[in-house]
This record gives sequence, C-alpha cells and structure tokens, in this order.
Amino acid sequence: MPNAFQLDELDGKIALVTFDVPEKKVNTLSQGVLRELAGLVGQLEQRSDLRGLLLRSSKPGQFIAGADLNDLAALSSITKEQAVGALSAGHALFSRLSRLPFPTVALIDGNCLGGGTELALSMDDRLVAATPQTQVGLPEVKIGLIPGWGGTQRLPRLIGLNPAIEMITTGESVSADKAVALGLAFDAVPADRLVEEGTRRIEYLQQSGEWKERRQQLAQPLGLDQDELMFAFAVAEGLIKSKTKGQYPAPLTALKAIREGCNLPLEEGLKAEQRAVGELFGSPILGNLIAIFFMKNRLARDPGVSDPHVTPRAVNRVGVLGAGLMGAGIAAAHARSGIRTAMVDVDDARIKDGLQRASDVVMSRIKIGRATPQDLANMLALLSTSTTEAIFAESDVVVEAVTENPAIKTEAYRKLATVLRDDAILASNTSTISITKLAQAAPHPDRFVGMHFFNPVDRMELVEVIRGEKTSDETIATIVALAKRIRKTPIVVRDCAGFLVNRVLMPYMNEALLLLQEGVSMEAIDRAATRFGMPMGPLTLTDLVGLGTACYAGKLLAGAYPDRVVTSPILEEMLRAGGADHASALRFWTSKGKHAKPEPNPAVTAIIAKHRTGDRAMDEAEITDRLFFPMLLEATRVLEEGIVREPGDVDMGLILGIGFPPFRGGILRWCDTVGAATVVDRLARFVPLGKRYEPTQSLLKLAQTGETFYPRPK
Repeated sequence: MPNAFQLDELDGKIALVTFDVPEKKVNTLSQGVLRELAGLVGQLEQRSDLRGLLLRSSKPGQFIAGADLNDLAALSSITKEQAVGALSAGHALFSRLSRLPFPTVALIDGNCLGGGTELALSMDDRLVAATPQTQVGLPEVKIGLIPGWGGTQRLPRLIGLNPAIEMITTGESVSADKAVALGLAFDAVPADRLVEEGTRRIEYLQQSGEWKERRQQLAQPLGLDQDELMFAFAVAEGLIKSKTKGQYPAPLTALKAIREGCNLPLEEGLKAEQRAVGELFGSPILGNLIAIFFMKNRLARDPGVSDPHVTPRAVNRVGVLGAGLMGAGIAAAHARSGIRTAMVDVDDARIKDGLQRASDVVMSRIKIGRATPQDLANMLALLSTSTTEAIFAESDVVVEAVTENPAIKTEAYRKLATVLRDDAILASNTSTISITKLAQAAPHPDRFVGMHFFNPVDRMELVEVIRGEKTSDETIATIVALAKRIRKTPIVVRDCAGFLVNRVLMPYMNEALLLLQEGVSMEAIDRAATRFGMPMGPLTLTDLVGLGTACYAGKLLAGAYPDRVVTSPILEEMLRAGGADHASALRFWTSKGKHAKPEPNPAVTAIIAKHRTGDRAMDEAEITDRLFFPMLLEATRVLEEGIVREPGDVDMGLILGIGFPPFRGGILRWCDTVGAATVVDRLARFVPLGKRYEPTQSLLKLAQTGETFYPRPK
C-alpha cells in the first residue's frame, strides 16, 4: 500500500510524523498501516540524536477514527486465539512507541477514537485542537468490544480510576476542554498552532526531564488500597447492570479488565486486558453489534435512490405547518441545524406554545451540558413564526404536521397550493395515512413525500421517508439529504398501510391484547418483552403512545390486513370509559407516586376480565414467541413486497424506531441467530391461532435451504 506516514525533521532535531492514509477521508489503523508504523518505530528507536517526536494528521478535523472497517468486519467471525494474537501485536507495537528514547507528543485535531486514542495514550503527552470537532474517546463497548490495545490500562493510570471507568464503560467521547480538565491532554490550542505548541512542549519535557519520570510513574500499579477498589468497582458494576440489564457483556468485561490490571505493573495489566477481551469473541452479541455499526454506516452513505445521476436539490429554507408536539420538534430540529425555518399555526397561543416546546428541546440539553445558551439564541434567530401560510412563499421544503386526519390534511394542502413555490417539496409527517392517497390533494404529486418523524423528535433518530406512487427520485434524494443534515437517520419506505415501523410493530402490540384475553397477566406480558430486551413492554408502550393513537392505528391496520389481524375489544372499551372527549382515557398501569412501582389499573383489569376467553398457564418462553413471531412474520412480508430494499432497512428501522434490542441485531438477524428452521418448527404450535402465525414463503425457503437473511461471514 502507499505510504501513510511521512517523517520530516523540524529545526532543533524534532521529528514530525504526518499520518495520511491515501485516498481516504479519515485515517484508520488497518493491518497494513500498523505494519508501516512498526517499521517507522523501528527507525526511530535507532535515533538517539532526536529531541522528540510529534505525531499529527494531515486531514483537517480528523486525527484517527480507529480501526479499519475491513478489519473491524472480520472481528465478528475470528476465533478467540486469533483475536488475542492480533491484540498482542498491537500491544507490542504501542509499548515500543511508549519507550522511544525521546519525548513524544500527539497533536490531536478532530476525532480521535478507539485505537487512535490508544495510540495517543502510548505517547508522553497530547495536545488537542480547540475546536468543536475534537472528540477523544474509546467507543469500543458500543460495538460489543473493549479497548484492546492498552486503553483499559493506560487511561486509568493517566486520568484516575473513576473518570476512566466512566469513559471506557459508556464509550462516550469527551470534548477538547474536557480532555484537558481530565488530564487526558496537556492543553487545547488553535488547530493551526498545534505544531508550534507541540514543539514548545517537547522542549519543556526535554529540559525538565519530566517525561522520564512520568513514564516510570505510568508503568507502575495504580496504587489504590483494597477498600477504594472494592467501593469503586461495586458502584460501577451496579450502574452498568442497571443500564445494560446484563444483556450487553462488553461494559462489564471492560470493568473486569480494569479491575484485574490497574493495581499491577503496566505490562502485567496489559496481559489482563488481553485475557478479558478474548472472552467476548465467539458471542453472537459481538457479531450483531458490529453488524449494526455497518448497517448504520450504509444508511449514512445511502442517497435513498438507486440512480447515481440523481442529485438532491439545495434546501435553504424549511417551513413547518403545525406548532404542536411534533411540529415544534420538527421545526426545532431544522433550526438547530442552521436552517432558516418558519413555523405556522392557527393562532398566537399555539405559536407561543410551539416556541416554548422548541426552546425546551435546547434547554434540556443545556442542563446536561450538551448545549449552551448561545445555541438557544442561534436556534431562535433562525426560527420564524406566523399564523398565515404566506410565510412559506420562499420555503424549499414544507413539512405538514397537522392532526392525523385525511380531511384536515387535504384542506391544509388546498391552502398551501396558493402560496408554495412551484418547485417546492411538500412532505407529510403522517404516521399512518397513505402517501399515494394524500398526494391526490397535493399541488404536485411528484414533489409530495412522507417524512415520518418519531416522538420525541429531539431524541428519536429515525425518519421514515415514504415514497408515494408518483414521488420523484429527486424528491426522495432531497428529503433523505435533508434528514441527514438535521442529524437523523432516514430509511426510504414504499407506501403501504403502517409504512415500515408501525406495520411491523402493530402485530406485537395487538398480540399483547389477545394474550390478556387468554388470561395472561399484564405483568407477565410486559416482563417477557423487557427480558427479551425491549425498552418497555407492549402495554406500557400503549400507555406511552396514547390510547387514542393506538386505537386509530389498530383500526387502520386491521382494515388493511384483515386476513391476519384479530381485533380485541379491550382498547375500544378503555377508550369509551374515558368519556366522549377521551380526556380521562384509562391507562394499563397506574402509580401512586412519582417513584412508586406501577401497578395494574383496577379499572382496566375489570374490563379485561369481561372479555377473558381463557385462563391457561403460559410460561415466559411461550409468551415471548407469541409476541415476537407475529412481528417477525410481518417483517418478512415487508421484504417480500419490496416495501424496503434490504433486510438491514427493516432491522435498523425497528432498532431506531421502537428500541428493538440492538444486542439481538434486529428482528431478522434474530431469526438468523435462532435459525429459520427452528422458527418454523416453533410456529407450528401456533398455526391454529390463525394466518398471522403461518410461515411466509421467504421464511419457509430459508428453513428448507438453511440460508439466512444476511450472508454468513466468511
């Protein structure tokens, strides 16, 4: 491969190594790059004449992004022995770098992640560029791994035990200022002064001799007494288990590596890290989390259309019709991303409420340190409001977010037709109504599209981009690009009842009601779902989305797919019990206080009792199958009908849209793990319940051939 490292000498005998992987947007540590780095370190080991070494990246705003993607993909299928061998080689190389006969300083401009951070930790000091793009972190636990090139041992010795545990077990990065505050970096300086300040730092380290003392210190045990260690690790373990529920092994494995190595000499601690990381290989969880990483990367690059000649139009101004919960969130998302945005509703009171909701989005982030008052001021400066649609006259895209009612939306389009530019795109935030049907009332059906955000908009990453029968490729490409610009993950979906997420979700939600009728308790149903890995059970989710919304979506899907939807009277009766205006709609769960454990609502249990058809004992495994098999079968139908383009769209849609457990890789990858033949066998006992449990043709084919939705790793 072409040279990735260039060695120059600055005045005063300081080596300046520039890292630049040719023809790549970011620097990564591939096997070839590591071999080249080993050769360079071999040269530098012989240079007793040098006073120091500076390492920088030639790519502005990008230092080292971590491991090479091809190498990362291979990790999901290599053996424990192969993994430990590769890690040993990395340890040996970084240890050699840490022992060069002169002080070394990493000049970090932009992202410094994973192996890049571990490389920087093996050097004597670090300077960071004082820019928002600079982020330093060890995100390995997010893909089922732990830092394996010394991170679990070098970071605690550098910044202290508790801050290191937090960074490593959460995988969260820190800003330039935070890196300095933690002691991870010596200083934050303007990017164009990194070399100048790095040279000054080398001279100081040489004159003071401090670099030799620090090397000796950082090679020693951390030196904490047993009580300190026990307390720190007990607290950390409790926090990790409360967040992961034991379903993600990597954070606990990382904690184990730190615990077993931090009070040993560094070289022995590195061996403890190698032993710990080897435990993760061979697990389907590792393969699933790595697969999700690649699926998300694919979506980030996906233009949304197959024709490479289609390019998205420029979007400089966006309009949002509706200042309610969704409209305000959508408007805030665009304005926060630097796009001039206009928000319209029928009166000043609603506009005021919408502005407050938009402000609350940023205020909530200010409280946790992820935004500043200036961010709020910037957003409000870009967000205009009005009670008339005339303000949309200059908008490139208008997103309609009015009440989920075809008649109301149709009337809105009639008014918009008089003010929109002839080339403007109109998008609907509908969650259920056919885009093809709504397009009949739109000014230009080819420039009409679904742009379905999920609630709450500021936290939910997914946007379904729904293509109607007449929606043009240019419209799709423009909305996909716009969604990415506001930091969302768009998935293109062909028009159908429920689109992707709600269509696949509703069989799961409906089955929970049927289980209630058969005599299964509310507790057992929600418990089976959360133990499977869902963030909440289906009954809790019904309470969250609202009874009215759940009823409406259920009716729509029952009408669209009558052959496999068995309706339950429970929700309808709960809705009627709330009165004509549904203001007092019942909830499945009730709580006597903010921190009290939710309990079944007696009024709801009385309604369930009226409609109970049985009282059969059912174990958790059967409940789990009953909940998730209808979801799986609907997912296979979505693929068979070409509603999405590939299995990854289904799995990422459910992971991002409803919190389907990432450690299972998505509903289709879960099927691959269980095995299609096993799934078909387990479905046999439920087929008498109706068509919703009949295996689809695609599932039967996989069961017969032994194939999978995703190609098996070689």
